[in-house]
Amino acid sequence: MCLASLISLTPAAAVTSARLSGNLGGVVTDVAGKPQMGAAVMLFNRQSRPIQRALTDDRGSFGFGALPPDSYSVRVSLARYLPAFRDHIDVRPGVNSFLDVSLSSLFSSIQLVPMSNMPAALMSDDWKWALRTSSSSRPITRILPVGSLGGPGTQHSAAALFHETRGLVNISGGDSGSAATGETDLGTTFALATSFAGNNRLQIAGNMGYQRSASVPSAALRASFSREIGEASPEVTLIMRQLYLPGHWGTDSGSDRDSSVPPLRTLAMAFSDKAHLSDSLSLEYGFEADSVSFIDHIHYFSPYARLQYALPKGNFYVSYTSGNARPELGVRADDENAELVRDMRTLAMVPRVTLQQGRVKVQRGESYEIGLSEPLGKSRELRLSAYRESVSNAALNIAGATGEFMGDVLPDFFSSAALFNAGDYHSMGYTVALTQELGQNFAISGMYGSVGVLTAKSTTLVEATADDLRRLIDAQRRGALTVQGSGTMKGSGTHFVASYQWLDSRAATPAQLYSTESVRPEPGMDLLIRQPMPSLPGLPAHWQLTAEVRNLLAQGYLPIALPDGRRLVLVNNPRSLRGGLSFSF
Repeated sequence: MCLASLISLTPAAAVTSARLSGNLGGVVTDVAGKPQMGAAVMLFNRQSRPIQRALTDDRGSFGFGALPPDSYSVRVSLARYLPAFRDHIDVRPGVNSFLDVSLSSLFSSIQLVPMSNMPAALMSDDWKWALRTSSSSRPITRILPVGSLGGPGTQHSAAALFHETRGLVNISGGDSGSAATGETDLGTTFALATSFAGNNRLQIAGNMGYQRSASVPSAALRASFSREIGEASPEVTLIMRQLYLPGHWGTDSGSDRDSSVPPLRTLAMAFSDKAHLSDSLSLEYGFEADSVSFIDHIHYFSPYARLQYALPKGNFYVSYTSGNARPELGVRADDENAELVRDMRTLAMVPRVTLQQGRVKVQRGESYEIGLSEPLGKSRELRLSAYRESVSNAALNIAGATGEFMGDVLPDFFSSAALFNAGDYHSMGYTVALTQELGQNFAISGMYGSVGVLTAKSTTLVEATADDLRRLIDAQRRGALTVQGSGTMKGSGTHFVASYQWLDSRAATPAQLYSTESVRPEPGMDLLIRQPMPSLPGLPAHWQLTAEVRNLLAQGYLPIALPDGRRLVLVNNPRSLRGGLSFSF
């Protein structure tokens, strides 16, 4: 026999709730003004955490009722169209706010139409329909059996086995790979995420690429499983990678790869979770256990934690990372493909392997970081951060006459340079950044910091030995000035990010290797362009052409003279040009 409970909301309580809360709704249309049914509308709170989800009806309407006064973000997505996103949507007590969402295959937008405290008689039929269809704004008068309030996933019991499936595929090529992003000369990267059997989440990512100097392709695979358990969502991940050294390493002729040289294989098992300690305080934490096999076997442990506190307008965070870098912590949750981009970034973080007197070493770091972001008005944001990091077995890019250091250099798996073990060092620094929005589609940022980098104390090496080269390299603090502009062209939907960072020419490494900030500029001039393409008939996917240039002016190349007159070059940020095609669904 099934027990039941009857929950009702009295009219007096409903009136009080309406006075202390606000409503947010809207209509989704295409460029021709035709209502779009079935569009997914996600509502995020100030901490970028999804709190509600709605689907538009046959009129294109959606609504979220009885919202506490606060700042929210909304993301709208529908197959065949580019997603639309808008943040800093203020909900006020007793005020109805209306969103006019226009979806397009080239450029989508969300316009906020402010609505005053109007009487119910003046509300439009579309607005009333939006509120009536919102489950959060109507009284609960159902009789629920015991056990039906189990969790968020119970509402999917009658739904299809797989739902909320998203995918992202990148096909790219260039003149040189990148160790920072794990990109090969020619490669394909994919990520897929889907929910199944209620509140279970499965994510799979992988890549395969070719290097011009390697006859065997490299490959990597990442699989993770997570399940919503109340406020928590623990995730377990398995990552496998296999890479081959360039063909000329270990041979005299350079024509064939030495078959005795083993591939680099890595296996990692990770756990992560995010706990909401209060309405304003959240903790993201986890660890990763890595095993690296290349000539020797190395095992190490990488814990991390990031505590974030939501201020009345901004955010304050404290983070700790050890072992591997965690750039995925800086991925903004308001990105349409945030979880897919996070998976790709994690997969690309290949352990930086070097040699020291013939023994294999892995670069590791320990970093403490604090940061503050505070809006200054509606179109300006201030960001402050400070850090202290310790790096062991630092991998330094070198090129040129490297034959004198056999046993202490290893060819880079992703570029034509080599990797040299520069030893251990400690650094600390701070950054101040100010971002100014120029309308809804453009923004410009300025950043200055005093950062820790590796530099060369001299441009001449007295003896051509690995120990002398290490003694020549020292950790110093240098000033770094960065200017960045980004925007989206309204007509074509072209998105661009251009940045230039001035850093002391004697710097041999980028600043702060283990940053968890969402913006991580590199020395020199960088340019990224993404051009959306019209959707193909019968294919519900969003297509994009991409072009990226790193260190366009080839800055940050520091020559070191050897005793015999030859030169060795310390490479801060190798210049590269890449292009590709990506599509998401």
